[in-house]
Amino acid sequence: MRALNTTFLALLLGLTIFACGKNETPPPAAEPAVPATQTMQPAAPAAAPVSAINLGNAIGADKRVTTPNTSFAPKDTVYAAVETQGRGTLTLKAKWTYHKDDKVATVKEDSMTIASSGPAVNEFHISMPTGLPAGDYEVEIFANDKSAGVTKFTVK
Repeated sequence: MRALNTTFLALLLGLTIFACGKNETPPPAAEPAVPATQTMQPAAPAAAPVSAINLGNAIGADKRVTTPNTSFAPKDTVYAAVETQGRGTLTLKAKWTYHKDDKVATVKEDSMTIASSGPAVNEFHISMPTGLPAGDYEVEIFANDKSAGVTKFTVK
């Protein structure tokens, strides 16, 4: 009788374990874990946008135009002070063009790459030893190959 009780208990225990395993509903699939470093990092800083383009015939040590102007003498050096805001790496380009009637001629193109950690001023300039021809001009500033603004000026 004792062997029967032991066999019965073993069989009951086996059935209980088997039955418990079959009736268990699987836990819901867990969301894949995202490392904390990915969720806690701020977005990459945006490239420093151009906030102003000022023209003049002189700049200070801070690269800012001392007296903004849009009319120049042929022997003047024309400076374009390009102000940027924000942080990041940015390629600035200046394209200087001469305009007469419907014709446009590129006078000079120049570029620089900056790594800005805040507001900054960078300068481009144009001049000719014999003087700039009288007429209408434009300087177009590009930030990472996208136009950031056009400023017109005249040489008299």
